[in-house]
Amino acid sequence: MFKNAEELVRIAEQRSVPISEIMIEQEMEAYDRSREDIYAQMDRNLEVMEQAVERGVTEQVQSVSGLTGGDGKRLHEYLQTHTPLSGELILDAVSKAMATNEVNAAMGTICATPTAGSAGVVPGTLFAVKNRLEPTREGMIRYLFTSGAFGYIIANNASISGAAGGCQAEVGSATGMSAAAIVEMAGGSARQSAQAMAIALKNMLGLVCDPVAGLVEVPCVKRNAFGASNALTAADMALAGIESRIPCDEVIDAMFRIGQTMPSTLRETGEGGLAATPTGRKYQAEIFGK
Repeated sequence: MFKNAEELVRIAEQRSVPISEIMIEQEMEAYDRSREDIYAQMDRNLEVMEQAVERGVTEQVQSVSGLTGGDGKRLHEYLQTHTPLSGELILDAVSKAMATNEVNAAMGTICATPTAGSAGVVPGTLFAVKNRLEPTREGMIRYLFTSGAFGYIIANNASISGAAGGCQAEVGSATGMSAAAIVEMAGGSARQSAQAMAIALKNMLGLVCDPVAGLVEVPCVKRNAFGASNALTAADMALAGIESRIPCDEVIDAMFRIGQTMPSTLRETGEGGLAATPTGRKYQAEIFGK
């Protein structure tokens, strides 16, 4: 039905329906399933996300390595007792994004959006924006379909793999997906969703994948945090009428080309970047031995 962002926006505009509706219909057609089945599956995904967020902000989750855990909860508690400099909505999204990714690092159940390493951004922003916009359950499910539509475009035109394209392909993609979905939930147009996607992803271009000790923990958890804040900012910019000078599809293509030229040491191998710092090497030796 659609192959790129421009086609997706054009179809939505021609039919005067939200992007989420186009994605629902594409899923029905691709898998020959009923609307009810598609909705039910996404509702289950939403439940998994909700449980991961709740666990991460209320329990002292800890990864086996000991590198990550508890920061989402710590930030959530900070929100209850302080007036955050960066704003309550942003910090709420950040705490929930971190919480989700910490649950992942602790071998908990999460929903990959689009990957496990970037699983915090979509639910983090969703459950923060939920408190401001008060959507129905259907609205929350549609949020996931909208983010999924842009994830589908990236996966089919570039990459969502850190090993193939660096962290820009993982957290960067999740950031753009979230920004687009926030815009739709806030009442923005399909074209504004694409603008938000482009603005958000542009600011993640070139982000390397350099997991310390080869684990999806450091710096992954905190990159999910900043992905969430980036998504909210991009969504507000798009809703204000600000446009990306570079079209969404060209931004996605640029990400793909950057990933192709990125050294292998910066693509999930744990051989460069932060993983190659003295402290990064120290953690690797402590966890796995020399």
